[in-house]
Amino acid sequence: MKKSFIALLAGASFLAAGAAVAQDTTDYSSQLPEYTYKLKDFFEVKGRQGIATDGEFYYVSGSKAIYKYDLKGNLIDSNENPFEGYAIPSNHIGDIDVFDGELFISAENFMDGVGKDIQIAIHDAKTLKFKRTFKFEPDSGQEEVSGITVDRDKKTVWMCSWVGEESGRHLYEYDLASGKYLRKVHIAPVPQWVQGVFAYKGKLFITADDGPADDDAPDHLYRVDITDKPYATVAMEKAFDEVKRQGEIEGLAIDPKTNEFLLLYNRGSRIILGMVKGFYDGYDREISEVYRFEMTPVAK
Repeated sequence: MKKSFIALLAGASFLAAGAAVAQDTTDYSSQLPEYTYKLKDFFEVKGRQGIATDGEFYYVSGSKAIYKYDLKGNLIDSNENPFEGYAIPSNHIGDIDVFDGELFISAENFMDGVGKDIQIAIHDAKTLKFKRTFKFEPDSGQEEVSGITVDRDKKTVWMCSWVGEESGRHLYEYDLASGKYLRKVHIAPVPQWVQGVFAYKGKLFITADDGPADDDAPDHLYRVDITDKPYATVAMEKAFDEVKRQGEIEGLAIDPKTNEFLLLYNRGSRIILGMVKGFYDGYDREISEVYRFEMTPVAK
């Protein structure tokens, strides 16, 4: 009798578990990519950090320089002394953006994986010269800045952080008109080594240098679903296995006229704590390239 009762309980538990599985109607579509990316071409550039475009020109940031290219990839202007006029000395520029004739620059002092003296600098897109700065809010908890973007719809500015722990677990929002700090948004799951950010159609897209180049592993693009909540869900959008050699992913942008997805990628150099420390076999210099992808919405 006892065995029969135990068997009856086990059978009931099994049926209950089966019913729970059968009733699971969770919609996981939000974790799937929203776009497909078809490689069109790529071209070499001088800067190794960020890429931006207004549909008329490409703007590329190096660690200590800003470059301007035409849409055929020809260098037409540069500013190799971009920190002139800054109130606080800087030695590093991350990913950048361009909006309404102005370049938004994420600047800081960076050395061996540690950033400080974060600045939000505005440059003239025509001349590449410095114009003014936003006031950075230290109480935000942001300890490093690897990229900046303008949300054209909300008229706000977002920044991301490369370093881990609390700083790298958040994205930081400022008001575009006043420069006032608004909030930080906790993202999960947290990508490792965030390199750039771009706002597009209500989402934030971020690049992460999370594929070990020594293992020939690709880096990734992630999509962040931003709401008015202080947290946001992260979904993997794409692994970049089309590049010529795996290395260090950097900034990103989307052309407002063609909707092409633009990605800056470095190859050839060994990166330790965010710094170039020698080269891989077959390379005597680092090569930075902008990859252009046809970006198409996935059919629902």
